[in-house]
Amino acid sequence: MAALGFELTVAMRFLREGRMQTALIIGGAAVGVAVIYFITAVLVGVQLDLIKRVTGAQPHVVLKPPEDTVAPLVAPTSDGTRLASVQARPQRLTTIDGWPALLRETEATQGVTAVAPVASGGALAVKGDASRAIVIIGTDIDRYRRVVKFDDKIVQGALRLEAGDAMIGTDLAHDLGAVLGDRFRVQSAEGASEVFQIRALLDLGSRDLNRRYVYTALRPAQSLLKISGRITNIDVAVDDIMRADEVAARLRAQSGQQIESWIQTNKQVFAAIGNQDIMTILIRVFVTIVVVLGIASVLVVSVVQKRKEIGIMRAIGATRSQMLRVFLMQGALVGFSGALVGTAFGMVLISVFSRILRSASGAPLFSLAFDFNLMLLALSAATLLGVLAAVLPARNAANLDPAEAIRG
Repeated sequence: MAALGFELTVAMRFLREGRMQTALIIGGAAVGVAVIYFITAVLVGVQLDLIKRVTGAQPHVVLKPPEDTVAPLVAPTSDGTRLASVQARPQRLTTIDGWPALLRETEATQGVTAVAPVASGGALAVKGDASRAIVIIGTDIDRYRRVVKFDDKIVQGALRLEAGDAMIGTDLAHDLGAVLGDRFRVQSAEGASEVFQIRALLDLGSRDLNRRYVYTALRPAQSLLKISGRITNIDVAVDDIMRADEVAARLRAQSGQQIESWIQTNKQVFAAIGNQDIMTILIRVFVTIVVVLGIASVLVVSVVQKRKEIGIMRAIGATRSQMLRVFLMQGALVGFSGALVGTAFGMVLISVFSRILRSASGAPLFSLAFDFNLMLLALSAATLLGVLAAVLPARNAANLDPAEAIRG
């Protein structure tokens, strides 16, 4: 610092003398940084809300047994030619062989946070004269609640699944004319039937899911679907939902099962998220360009205004490199100060608008979060960009001829 004492002193003096000019350029940089913070918070909030609604009752990754292969039927004819027909795939539930070992193997896979065995299939819910086609999902609720977060989906009742219990969506309850505590019958396509009592009413975030999904304990579902002791799939939660495809690929390589991630089953949603990311990057780039041009233009004007002072300093012994560093330091100070003020302004914007902007469910679209890594990155980037913006004005100042500058 001592070596740069002269340059720092002159740079700060020039900034103090151009009071309004300095305030405007720092304000412009601050607004740019605040806009980047705010836009990032809004778009990230929209993405998280969209993902939450899409995957609200959906596991991040699903392991299913391999599909039955289609076998050609080949028939020889009298002239020696063969005619082939295709045998339709059998319409039956397929199950996972040796699933307890696969469950443990899946749970130990890098990136996996929770797994749950599931027995799932189509059935019919009947109460009195009302009947609705449903999907029965039998599982171990203690495991499954770590895969799908049920705690914020319960409208009435308790999160409990014993032998005769069921949890159903609010729309299915309305269609059946049922309330909490009522009993209804489930008849499977395999011909089995069982009566369940409604222990909880759920809002799964989708009317279609609310009308179709019925959750039961694992064994009753296995009995209904006539797959005693077996399961139809393993549902998985991962630590980073945006990298579910990577975990799915890892599981596919080691298990040989048919594996799908939520990204594969919701390609349009993921494409929309990708487009939002591109728009966020473009906004950041254009705002940054505007801020850099603003800093550069003000410093160019400052060089013109300070021609005589620069000429006098050069005449009394200041070197070209010292004058170069003076204006580079001005750019760094403007960038750092703008980022500091912009960070505070951005936090205020996020705090205010988080109370105004709401998601479809009525919850805040985004929340105020102090990401110190992002703040440090913004301060560093703004300081560097300030230096880059000052390169041209600094070179102009360094190349001024002292005699001409003093005469001018």
